[in-house]
Amino acid sequence: MKKFGLLIVAAVLGSALTIGTFKLIEPGNGKHVKIEHISGSPVVGAAYTVNKNGEIVPLEFTDVAKKVMPAVVHIKSTQVQNVNNYNYRSYPDPFRDFFEDDMLKHFFGPHFRFESPQQPKNRGPQARIGTGSGVIINAEGYIVTNNHVIDNADDIEVTLDDNRVFKAKVIGTDPSTDLALLQIKEKDLPYLPLVNSDDVEVGEWVMAVGNPFNLNSTVTAGIVSAKGRNINILQDRSAIESFIQTDAAINPGNSGGALVNLQGGLIGINTAIASPTGAYAGYGFAVPSNIVSKVVEDLLKYGMVQRGYLGLMIRNVDGNLAKEKDLDVTTGVYVDSIAANSAAGDAGIKVGDVIMEVDETPVKTTAKLLEIIGRHHPGDKVAIKVDRKGKEMDFLVTLRNQDGKEKIYERGTKDVLDILGVELEGLDKETAKKLDVDGGLRITKLFSGKLKRHTDVKVGFIITKVDGKVFKTVDEFVKYLENKKGGVMVEGVYEDYPGTYYYAFGL
Repeated sequence: MKKFGLLIVAAVLGSALTIGTFKLIEPGNGKHVKIEHISGSPVVGAAYTVNKNGEIVPLEFTDVAKKVMPAVVHIKSTQVQNVNNYNYRSYPDPFRDFFEDDMLKHFFGPHFRFESPQQPKNRGPQARIGTGSGVIINAEGYIVTNNHVIDNADDIEVTLDDNRVFKAKVIGTDPSTDLALLQIKEKDLPYLPLVNSDDVEVGEWVMAVGNPFNLNSTVTAGIVSAKGRNINILQDRSAIESFIQTDAAINPGNSGGALVNLQGGLIGINTAIASPTGAYAGYGFAVPSNIVSKVVEDLLKYGMVQRGYLGLMIRNVDGNLAKEKDLDVTTGVYVDSIAANSAAGDAGIKVGDVIMEVDETPVKTTAKLLEIIGRHHPGDKVAIKVDRKGKEMDFLVTLRNQDGKEKIYERGTKDVLDILGVELEGLDKETAKKLDVDGGLRITKLFSGKLKRHTDVKVGFIITKVDGKVFKTVDEFVKYLENKKGGVMVEGVYEDYPGTYYYAFGL
């Protein structure tokens, strides 16, 4: 009570001292005009809060803003496109919305031309420019941002808070968390320390710093509205969404910027907004700093993110599911099915189990489970508590990678196909004879990798030669590229379209 009494006194004194009243005489008629001058913000005297130690501390943003702003940068990414050779991403909006990729190939072929009657036929390369934000995380020039800010960029330019401009190199990306690590050639830079995002509490004051609408060094304040949010915005096949939700204003251009606590510690990287208009509508989402830390450490140590997996299909438990499945709990993560070569399945977890804890941390949602497991590497052991028909059971699970192995790839040993972002199959003899080729490898799937980022190759492309050499099996192809450095030229054909196509990329 004594502390709150002091708080009230401080508020009253602050309010009394901030407003002064002056009476002026307007010339000519002697009429008095009352003008109120505010010599200080009324909240200065009243804005106090109680910290975790029970101490009364001022709620002050100015010092934090001064500390944080120099470590938040503006990012401009440029992608050069040849407007005479459209792919499905460059069609006018009505066409892009109407056609799917396979339909476009069916009607027009993989490289059809779309020429607007209002434009000249030969306009040459044109640049698409996107902007966002980034956070300097150490003095050596390493910068964290969102993958979608720099994805497919041919040139990345970083502008510091003091207006110095640098070219940035991509150290690595992780589409599954929408994070990317860049580096600029500069030392002794201001940076933000990462704090333990598990300690962040709902209701805690936070600040968002970034460059919305190209308005550099913009600071907004709010609170943590929720934790562990999954909004299904990431399209990667291994996406991990366990966002910190905040009502601090976040707009386009804030992507990749900092979400910090009142001590200036980085608790998240601003990534997305929920809005019916495309602009701020009260909800912003940030990748927690613990996920950021894991991604950065992996990219620096291994050159890629190495994440452990349970090998389960899961969903949230709620009242309806509990009733449907006759469960004894209404929160947790329900095991729907178990994949082949599953780490959790081999440890004894069964379909119908409800995961309640991981390493003694309560797990109420799939987002939280994915976040916790996603911080571990293949080979790590995690203790999992499940509810099985009302009985609690404990299991020790050794996590595996996506290939079902309990090993970590050393730098440079990641499968070439993962680096390229493709799945391949050998060309059958009948198709080879039809196409009059000696053999080849057909691309059956494309996901995030060098081919998708640096070429416009399509699913269905048949690789007939690599650097002039013929490869008839996937193993031969992989073995050749494992020790390859520098540029690679891929030659091939599409089964239903005439001509030979060439794609180049670097290793």
